[in-house]
Amino acid sequence: MSDIAVATDTRAYERGVFKGNAGEYFGIWIVNILLTIITIGIYSAWAKVRRKRYFNGSTELAGRAFGYHATGGQIFKGRLIAFAFIIVMQIFATLLPVLAFIPAILFVAFLPWLVMRSIRFNARVTSYRNVRFDFAGKTGGAFVSVVLGGFVAFISFGILAPLASRWVNRYVFGNLRYGDRPFSADPKIGALYRVWIIPAIMVVVGGTVFSFLGLAIFAANSALADDETTAITMALGSLYIGLFGAFLVYGLAGIVYRAGVRNVVISSMLLDGKHRLLSDVNRGRYLWIVVSNLVLSVITLGLMRPWAAVREARYSVEHTGIHFDGNMGEVLSSIEATGAAVSAEYMDMEGFEFGF
Repeated sequence: MSDIAVATDTRAYERGVFKGNAGEYFGIWIVNILLTIITIGIYSAWAKVRRKRYFNGSTELAGRAFGYHATGGQIFKGRLIAFAFIIVMQIFATLLPVLAFIPAILFVAFLPWLVMRSIRFNARVTSYRNVRFDFAGKTGGAFVSVVLGGFVAFISFGILAPLASRWVNRYVFGNLRYGDRPFSADPKIGALYRVWIIPAIMVVVGGTVFSFLGLAIFAANSALADDETTAITMALGSLYIGLFGAFLVYGLAGIVYRAGVRNVVISSMLLDGKHRLLSDVNRGRYLWIVVSNLVLSVITLGLMRPWAAVREARYSVEHTGIHFDGNMGEVLSSIEATGAAVSAEYMDMEGFEFGF
């Protein structure tokens, strides 16, 4: 499971540093859980702010940490709007079953706008060296990259997934700004297909194995069935085994694919047309971290979740970097000087997040 080869010398990159630890985050996490339960979920918006501020504040680049400036009220407002829309959809479907499909159509129609607003909000509430990020993408771009791209990947049974990944990542990262400096992203379709091959093989081979396993179990048990009810029960059991295995393999393949796409996309990015970014996550190592984190969290009934979250964040941050074209201090000071004025426009800007 090889990684994307990076042509440039990785020693010249300024890498991220994650200074969080499980003990600190456990205190934040347990309070968030308890208050969310006590408030019947209402506090979850403020819990997200506390979590994001901790992880952003623990992520450093060149000795300076990132910031997160959203408020719980902004996030709660977005969730209320989303919740109200779902309730209206359910009422509409109950009162007029014949027209139950209309709310779904409206949701798909508004989805690109919701995605665009959420990405823009999250960019503008994130900062580095007192300079805010921004997102300049439009609703039409979100429709093509998210809705159309997802549809293309689905109807092609994943064969065109790299094309969809190219669309969505060019939209998201190609419209990202740091102060007044633009990012660009141009992941090559060939590189995306190269990281797609192993996950595709995993899905085909794993799906085939579990399908035959389900059929073998069904055939073996059918011979032992005494009546029709028992035979139907055994058939359903065999079907569930096959489906569970298929979803398991699909999930593992998705993790491997996501890590590969991350390497391709981030390593194709430039800041201000000249400062190159890097991602060199090892896909096998990342898969092990995600799977072992999940298993450990389950067997400890969630108590090890803070340790798992910190572990994954540290690995991702430390395998991300940027190569500055010129003196790093001078480049960052220049961006800070020109970007501060742009960032000031976002300080009091009203906004809300939908959770996409």
